[in-house]
Amino acid sequence: MSSASGSKHKIVVTRNLGPDVMPILQDRDDVDLVLWPEDRACDRDWLLQNATGAIALVIMVSDKVNAELLNAAGPSLRAVSTMSVGYEHVDVKELAKRGVALGYTPDVLTEAVADICIMLALIAGRNVKETSTLVTEGKWPNFSWSPFLFCGSQLSAPNPSVNRTAGFIGFGRIAKATLSRLVPFGFTHCVYAANPNSTKPPSSSAAADSSLAQQFGLRSVEKVDLGLVAERSDVVFVLAPGGPETYHVVDEAFLRKMKKTAVLVNAARGTLVDSDALAKVLREGGIWAAGLDVVEGEPKVSADHPLVKEPRCFILPHIGSATNETRVDMASLAARNALAAALGQPLPCALPLGG
Repeated sequence: MSSASGSKHKIVVTRNLGPDVMPILQDRDDVDLVLWPEDRACDRDWLLQNATGAIALVIMVSDKVNAELLNAAGPSLRAVSTMSVGYEHVDVKELAKRGVALGYTPDVLTEAVADICIMLALIAGRNVKETSTLVTEGKWPNFSWSPFLFCGSQLSAPNPSVNRTAGFIGFGRIAKATLSRLVPFGFTHCVYAANPNSTKPPSSSAAADSSLAQQFGLRSVEKVDLGLVAERSDVVFVLAPGGPETYHVVDEAFLRKMKKTAVLVNAARGTLVDSDALAKVLREGGIWAAGLDVVEGEPKVSADHPLVKEPRCFILPHIGSATNETRVDMASLAARNALAAALGQPLPCALPLGG
């Protein structure tokens, strides 16, 4: 259990985790802490040089973990701990081959991301991008009131006789937390596709769906194929994992099946939605609006991006988990994952790798 620093365990951290979290590692006599000293993404050469002899690495989504880095770390490495729920920046197969554990931080950001989902649905549906711009640019005085001026698509049911259907691509913790927030808005039905690659409705536990419907006071919760998610939903929430299997799962064909009054929300990964197709369908009035916390190619999303130019596409710079409470919890879990690996203990939250 020794490292390059004698009896101490070398842990490399690629970003300062703040005063609430850093003491988890700093205050231990058995840890040799190596911290990237700058308030910017960690320099690759610095990481390769300092990873040597480390027993654990605490990384951010900007740090690529591949064979090059693992070779630099050497056989002492027991775990890579990422301060994220996504792990597209990590070569999972390389970790499994070398017996290196992967710690991640999935559960602690559920509530914050669910909040963002509801916020995006409201902002996009009610034309907030268009209308707030009129105020900030001083153009509001140019408009006189009229019965349907600035009208948008209502998220809540206007009366109890109106059905509202929420659709989900991916139906994990965040999706269920989002669904629970939709209940007070009068949503009555839920459809979801848990396996975006499936060409048929995948097998489902009707009992589990029925139980969830009863818990939330919904008339139905149903697993269906992607086409039916598009056709039935008043709002579609994209909350599936990223990766090749879900690349452009929301394409032009999917968007063309959606209601013209429907809103698309993506708070998962930008690669799940075809940006060009979405811009085209929005421009042609195929759906009402889109609210995005993620965009393919981010952060390289400039003012001339086709989605940025769409008045009914509201975009946030990937802030779904960006609350003080959530980021402290994420950083704390990332630090505790690394420390557990150093001490030879089970990681509090590890991705099953197999291999």
